[in-house]
Amino acid sequence: MTFSIRKPAAVAAAAAWLTLLISGCTGGVDAPNFSGENAFKLLKRQCDFGPRPLGSDAHGKTGDYLASVLTQYADKTFEQRFTHKAGGRTLAGRNILGVFGENRKRWVLLLAHWDTRPVADEEVDSERAGRPIIGANDGASGCAVLLELARLLHDKRAPVGVVVMLVDGEDYGSSPDEMFLGSKAFAERWREVMRPVKSFSKFEYGILLDMVGDKDLQIHKEQSSAQAAPRIVSKVWSSANDLGYRKFFLSDAKYWVQDDHQPLLVGGIKCIDVIDFDYAYWHTLEDTVDKCSPRSLKIVGDVIARTIYSEPDAQPTR
Repeated sequence: MTFSIRKPAAVAAAAAWLTLLISGCTGGVDAPNFSGENAFKLLKRQCDFGPRPLGSDAHGKTGDYLASVLTQYADKTFEQRFTHKAGGRTLAGRNILGVFGENRKRWVLLLAHWDTRPVADEEVDSERAGRPIIGANDGASGCAVLLELARLLHDKRAPVGVVVMLVDGEDYGSSPDEMFLGSKAFAERWREVMRPVKSFSKFEYGILLDMVGDKDLQIHKEQSSAQAAPRIVSKVWSSANDLGYRKFFLSDAKYWVQDDHQPLLVGGIKCIDVIDFDYAYWHTLEDTVDKCSPRSLKIVGDVIARTIYSEPDAQPTR
Protein backbone atom coordinates (compact mmCIF):
# COMPACT_ATOMS: atom_id res chain seq x y z
CA MET A 1 0.00 0.00 0.00
CA THR A 2 1.03 3.64 -0.33
CA PHE A 3 0.22 6.59 1.88
CA SER A 4 0.09 10.34 2.23
CA ILE A 5 1.86 10.78 5.59
CA ARG A 6 4.70 8.74 7.07
CA LYS A 7 5.32 8.75 10.81
CA PRO A 8 7.47 6.46 12.96
CA ALA A 9 5.76 3.73 14.95
CA ALA A 10 4.58 4.72 18.40
CA VAL A 11 6.49 3.27 21.33
CA ALA A 12 4.32 0.85 23.31
CA ALA A 13 3.75 1.65 26.96
CA ALA A 14 4.88 -1.15 29.23
CA ALA A 15 1.39 -1.67 30.59
CA ALA A 16 -0.47 -1.52 27.28
CA TRP A 17 -1.53 -5.14 27.19
CA LEU A 18 -2.72 -5.01 30.78
CA THR A 19 -5.72 -3.04 29.56
CA LEU A 20 -6.88 -5.96 27.43
CA LEU A 21 -10.15 -7.27 28.79
CA ILE A 22 -11.02 -10.93 28.85
CA SER A 23 -11.74 -11.59 25.20
CA GLY A 24 -14.52 -14.11 25.64
CA CYS A 25 -16.96 -11.34 26.51
CA THR A 26 -19.16 -10.81 23.50
CA GLY A 27 -21.98 -8.78 25.06
CA GLY A 28 -24.79 -11.08 23.97
CA VAL A 29 -23.50 -11.72 20.44
CA ASP A 30 -23.07 -15.45 19.88
CA ALA A 31 -19.74 -15.33 18.05
CA PRO A 32 -17.40 -18.35 18.18
CA ASN A 33 -14.05 -18.08 19.92
CA PHE A 34 -11.27 -16.71 17.71
CA SER A 35 -7.87 -18.26 18.48
CA GLY A 36 -4.94 -15.90 18.21
CA GLU A 37 -2.59 -18.85 18.62
CA ASN A 38 -4.10 -20.64 15.62
CA ALA A 39 -3.86 -17.46 13.57
CA PHE A 40 -0.22 -16.97 14.59
CA LYS A 41 0.62 -20.50 13.41
CA LEU A 42 -0.99 -19.64 10.06
CA LEU A 43 1.09 -16.46 9.90
CA LYS A 44 4.31 -18.37 10.58
CA ARG A 45 3.45 -21.07 8.05
CA GLN A 46 3.15 -18.46 5.30
CA CYS A 47 6.50 -16.96 6.26
CA ASP A 48 8.11 -20.42 6.15
CA PHE A 49 7.78 -20.24 2.35
CA GLY A 50 10.03 -17.17 2.35
CA PRO A 51 9.35 -13.98 0.37
CA ARG A 52 6.26 -14.48 -1.83
CA PRO A 53 6.23 -11.86 -4.61
CA LEU A 54 4.54 -12.48 -7.95
CA GLY A 55 6.62 -14.70 -10.22
CA SER A 56 8.55 -16.50 -7.47
CA ASP A 57 8.47 -20.23 -6.70
CA ALA A 58 7.43 -19.41 -3.14
CA HIS A 59 4.47 -17.44 -4.48
CA GLY A 60 3.08 -20.48 -6.27
CA LYS A 61 3.62 -22.79 -3.29
CA THR A 62 2.04 -20.31 -0.89
CA GLY A 63 -1.01 -19.87 -3.11
CA ASP A 64 -1.51 -23.64 -3.23
CA TYR A 65 -1.21 -23.84 0.56
CA LEU A 66 -3.68 -21.02 1.18
CA ALA A 67 -6.17 -22.54 -1.26
CA SER A 68 -5.90 -25.90 0.50
CA VAL A 69 -6.58 -24.38 3.93
CA LEU A 70 -9.54 -22.36 2.67
CA THR A 71 -10.97 -25.43 0.93
CA GLN A 72 -11.05 -27.27 4.27
CA TYR A 73 -13.62 -24.83 5.62
CA ALA A 74 -15.53 -23.11 2.82
CA ASP A 75 -18.77 -24.34 1.25
CA LYS A 76 -17.21 -23.57 -2.11
CA THR A 77 -13.84 -22.30 -3.27
CA PHE A 78 -12.78 -20.92 -6.63
CA GLU A 79 -10.16 -18.60 -8.06
CA GLN A 80 -9.92 -15.58 -10.29
CA ARG A 81 -6.79 -15.82 -12.39
CA PHE A 82 -5.19 -12.75 -13.98
CA THR A 83 -1.90 -11.76 -15.58
CA HIS A 84 0.37 -8.73 -15.32
CA LYS A 85 3.11 -7.76 -17.76
CA ALA A 86 6.23 -6.22 -16.23
CA GLY A 87 9.86 -6.07 -17.33
CA GLY A 88 9.28 -8.29 -20.33
CA ARG A 89 7.61 -10.98 -18.22
CA THR A 90 4.00 -12.06 -17.96
CA LEU A 91 3.26 -12.77 -14.30
CA ALA A 92 0.40 -14.98 -13.17
CA GLY A 93 -1.76 -13.82 -10.26
CA ARG A 94 -4.63 -15.51 -8.45
CA ASN A 95 -7.36 -14.28 -6.15
CA ILE A 96 -8.49 -17.19 -3.95
CA LEU A 97 -12.14 -17.07 -2.82
CA GLY A 98 -14.03 -19.08 -0.23
CA VAL A 99 -17.82 -18.93 0.15
CA PHE A 100 -19.60 -19.41 3.49
CA GLY A 101 -23.39 -19.66 3.69
CA GLU A 102 -23.96 -20.30 0.02
CA ASN A 103 -27.75 -19.79 0.11
CA ARG A 104 -27.80 -16.52 2.10
CA LYS A 105 -29.56 -13.40 0.86
CA ARG A 106 -27.09 -10.83 2.21
CA TRP A 107 -23.36 -10.88 1.52
CA VAL A 108 -20.20 -9.45 3.08
CA LEU A 109 -16.67 -9.52 1.61
CA LEU A 110 -13.59 -10.02 3.81
CA LEU A 111 -10.22 -9.72 2.10
CA ALA A 112 -6.46 -9.49 2.66
CA HIS A 113 -3.50 -9.63 0.29
CA TRP A 114 -1.19 -12.64 0.40
CA ASP A 115 1.70 -11.59 -1.85
CA THR A 116 4.77 -9.81 -0.49
CA ARG A 117 6.93 -6.90 -1.63
CA PRO A 118 9.65 -7.89 -4.16
CA VAL A 119 11.98 -5.15 -2.86
CA ALA A 120 12.61 -3.73 0.61
CA ASP A 121 12.34 -0.16 -0.62
CA GLU A 122 12.23 1.38 2.86
CA GLU A 123 15.72 0.06 3.68
CA VAL A 124 18.39 2.78 3.75
CA ASP A 125 21.18 0.56 2.45
CA SER A 126 20.85 0.14 -1.35
CA GLU A 127 21.95 -3.51 -1.32
CA ARG A 128 19.38 -4.43 1.29
CA ALA A 129 16.73 -2.35 -0.47
CA GLY A 130 16.88 -4.61 -3.53
CA ARG A 131 15.99 -7.76 -1.61
CA PRO A 132 12.45 -9.14 -1.15
CA ILE A 133 10.75 -9.00 2.24
CA ILE A 134 9.29 -11.82 4.36
CA GLY A 135 6.12 -9.80 4.95
CA ALA A 136 5.04 -11.28 8.29
CA ASN A 137 2.83 -8.30 9.07
CA ASP A 138 2.48 -6.84 5.55
CA GLY A 139 0.80 -9.79 3.91
CA ALA A 140 0.72 -12.81 6.21
CA SER A 141 -1.13 -11.24 9.15
CA GLY A 142 -4.34 -10.37 7.33
CA CYS A 143 -4.53 -13.77 5.65
CA ALA A 144 -3.88 -15.50 8.97
CA VAL A 145 -6.86 -13.74 10.56
CA LEU A 146 -9.10 -14.58 7.60
CA LEU A 147 -8.15 -18.25 7.61
CA GLU A 148 -8.91 -18.54 11.32
CA LEU A 149 -12.20 -16.72 10.69
CA ALA A 150 -12.87 -19.30 7.98
CA ARG A 151 -12.65 -22.02 10.63
CA LEU A 152 -15.18 -20.14 12.76
CA LEU A 153 -17.55 -19.61 9.83
CA HIS A 154 -17.36 -23.32 9.05
CA ASP A 155 -18.12 -24.34 12.63
CA LYS A 156 -20.96 -21.84 13.13
CA ARG A 157 -22.91 -20.20 10.34
CA ALA A 158 -23.06 -16.41 10.35
CA PRO A 159 -26.36 -14.57 9.81
CA VAL A 160 -25.02 -13.33 6.46
CA GLY A 161 -23.17 -14.96 3.61
CA VAL A 162 -19.44 -14.29 3.72
CA VAL A 163 -16.88 -14.37 0.93
CA VAL A 164 -13.28 -14.61 2.12
CA MET A 165 -10.91 -13.44 -0.61
CA LEU A 166 -7.14 -13.79 -0.43
CA VAL A 167 -6.13 -11.20 -2.98
CA ASP A 168 -2.92 -11.23 -4.98
CA GLY A 169 -0.58 -8.62 -6.44
CA GLU A 170 -1.16 -5.85 -3.92
CA ASP A 171 2.49 -5.14 -3.27
CA TYR A 172 4.19 -5.84 -6.60
CA GLY A 173 5.04 -2.55 -8.28
CA SER A 174 6.92 0.65 -7.54
CA SER A 175 3.87 2.90 -8.05
CA PRO A 176 0.09 2.60 -7.54
CA ASP A 177 -0.30 1.91 -11.27
CA GLU A 178 1.56 -1.39 -10.76
CA MET A 179 0.04 -2.28 -7.38
CA PHE A 180 -3.33 -3.60 -6.15
CA LEU A 181 -3.43 -5.88 -9.18
CA GLY A 182 -5.78 -8.51 -7.78
CA SER A 183 -8.23 -6.04 -6.30
CA LYS A 184 -8.31 -4.13 -9.58
CA ALA A 185 -9.02 -7.35 -11.48
CA PHE A 186 -11.81 -8.24 -9.05
CA ALA A 187 -13.29 -4.73 -9.03
CA GLU A 188 -13.61 -4.79 -12.81
CA ARG A 189 -15.44 -8.14 -12.95
CA TRP A 190 -16.76 -9.01 -9.50
CA ARG A 191 -20.31 -9.74 -10.65
CA GLU A 192 -18.99 -12.18 -13.22
CA VAL A 193 -16.51 -13.73 -10.78
CA MET A 194 -19.32 -14.35 -8.25
CA ARG A 195 -21.58 -16.20 -10.72
CA PRO A 196 -20.77 -19.62 -9.18
CA VAL A 197 -22.77 -18.48 -6.10
CA LYS A 198 -26.36 -18.66 -7.32
CA SER A 199 -27.94 -16.71 -4.44
CA PHE A 200 -25.43 -13.86 -4.70
CA SER A 201 -26.60 -10.45 -5.89
CA LYS A 202 -24.29 -7.86 -4.33
CA PHE A 203 -21.94 -7.17 -1.44
CA GLU A 204 -23.48 -5.02 1.30
CA TYR A 205 -19.95 -4.07 2.34
CA GLY A 206 -16.35 -5.23 2.47
CA ILE A 207 -13.61 -5.19 5.12
CA LEU A 208 -9.94 -5.25 4.12
CA LEU A 209 -7.38 -6.39 6.70
CA ASP A 210 -3.79 -5.28 6.19
CA MET A 211 -0.87 -5.11 8.64
CA VAL A 212 -2.91 -6.24 11.64
CA GLY A 213 -0.31 -8.35 13.48
CA ASP A 214 1.95 -5.63 14.96
CA LYS A 215 2.79 -6.32 18.63
CA ASP A 216 2.07 -2.65 19.37
CA LEU A 217 -1.40 -2.68 17.85
CA GLN A 218 -2.85 0.79 17.15
CA ILE A 219 -5.49 0.84 14.44
CA HIS A 220 -6.68 4.32 13.51
CA LYS A 221 -9.59 4.91 11.16
CA GLU A 222 -8.30 5.17 7.61
CA GLN A 223 -9.31 8.48 6.07
CA SER A 224 -10.62 7.39 2.68
CA SER A 225 -12.61 4.60 4.36
CA ALA A 226 -14.16 7.05 6.80
CA GLN A 227 -15.13 9.34 3.92
CA ALA A 228 -16.47 6.70 1.51
CA ALA A 229 -18.04 4.20 3.92
CA PRO A 230 -18.56 5.84 7.34
CA ARG A 231 -21.37 3.44 8.31
CA ILE A 232 -19.08 0.43 7.90
CA VAL A 233 -16.26 2.09 9.83
CA SER A 234 -18.72 2.86 12.63
CA LYS A 235 -19.95 -0.74 12.63
CA VAL A 236 -16.44 -2.17 13.05
CA TRP A 237 -15.32 0.39 15.65
CA SER A 238 -18.52 -0.16 17.64
CA SER A 239 -17.70 -3.87 17.76
CA ALA A 240 -14.22 -3.03 19.05
CA ASN A 241 -15.64 -0.73 21.73
CA ASP A 242 -18.17 -3.36 22.81
CA LEU A 243 -15.33 -5.83 23.30
CA GLY A 244 -13.24 -3.41 25.38
CA TYR A 245 -10.69 -2.85 22.60
CA ARG A 246 -10.98 0.94 22.48
CA LYS A 247 -7.25 1.37 23.12
CA PHE A 248 -6.41 -0.70 20.06
CA PHE A 249 -9.08 0.61 17.66
CA LEU A 250 -8.58 4.36 18.02
CA SER A 251 -11.28 6.85 17.11
CA ASP A 252 -9.26 9.34 15.04
CA ALA A 253 -8.65 9.13 11.28
CA LYS A 254 -4.87 9.37 11.08
CA TYR A 255 -3.72 8.24 7.61
CA TRP A 256 -4.99 8.31 4.04
CA VAL A 257 -3.74 4.99 2.64
CA GLN A 258 -3.83 3.70 -0.92
CA ASP A 259 -4.71 0.03 -0.56
CA ASP A 260 -6.85 -2.77 -1.96
CA HIS A 261 -10.09 -1.21 -0.72
CA GLN A 262 -9.91 1.70 -3.15
CA PRO A 263 -10.33 -0.23 -6.43
CA LEU A 264 -13.30 -1.95 -4.80
CA LEU A 265 -14.83 1.40 -3.86
CA VAL A 266 -14.45 2.50 -7.48
CA GLY A 267 -16.02 -0.81 -8.56
CA GLY A 268 -19.13 -0.24 -6.45
CA ILE A 269 -18.31 -2.19 -3.26
CA LYS A 270 -18.40 -0.21 0.00
CA CYS A 271 -15.10 -1.45 1.43
CA ILE A 272 -13.02 -0.14 4.33
CA ASP A 273 -9.38 -0.64 5.26
CA VAL A 274 -8.54 -1.92 8.75
CA ILE A 275 -4.81 -1.22 8.95
CA ASP A 276 -2.18 -0.39 11.58
CA PHE A 277 0.12 1.88 9.60
CA ASP A 278 2.29 2.84 12.59
CA TYR A 279 4.75 0.04 11.85
CA ALA A 280 8.47 0.83 11.82
CA TYR A 281 9.36 -2.27 9.77
CA TRP A 282 7.07 -1.53 6.80
CA HIS A 283 8.73 -2.53 3.49
CA THR A 284 11.96 -3.53 5.24
CA LEU A 285 13.73 -6.84 5.78
CA GLU A 286 12.78 -6.60 9.46
CA ASP A 287 9.08 -7.29 8.81
CA THR A 288 9.49 -10.71 10.40
CA VAL A 289 7.49 -13.08 12.61
CA ASP A 290 9.01 -11.81 15.86
CA LYS A 291 7.44 -8.37 15.26
CA CYS A 292 3.94 -9.89 15.33
CA SER A 293 1.75 -11.13 18.16
CA PRO A 294 -0.99 -13.75 18.61
CA ARG A 295 -2.73 -11.25 20.88
CA SER A 296 -2.94 -8.62 18.15
CA LEU A 297 -4.32 -11.18 15.70
CA LYS A 298 -6.91 -12.19 18.28
CA ILE A 299 -8.01 -8.61 18.91
CA VAL A 300 -8.62 -8.04 15.21
CA GLY A 301 -10.21 -11.46 14.76
CA ASP A 302 -12.55 -10.88 17.70
CA VAL A 303 -13.65 -7.54 16.27
CA ILE A 304 -14.36 -8.85 12.78
CA ALA A 305 -16.11 -11.93 14.14
CA ARG A 306 -18.35 -9.79 16.32
CA THR A 307 -19.12 -7.50 13.38
CA ILE A 308 -20.17 -10.42 11.18
CA TYR A 309 -22.07 -12.42 13.80
CA SER A 310 -23.96 -9.37 15.08
CA GLU A 311 -25.54 -8.78 11.66
CA PRO A 312 -29.36 -9.12 11.65
CA ASP A 313 -30.45 -12.59 10.68
CA ALA A 314 -31.95 -12.97 7.22
CA GLN A 315 -33.78 -16.02 5.96
CA PRO A 316 -31.77 -17.92 3.36
CA THR A 317 -33.01 -18.19 -0.18
CA ARG A 318 -34.72 -21.41 -1.23
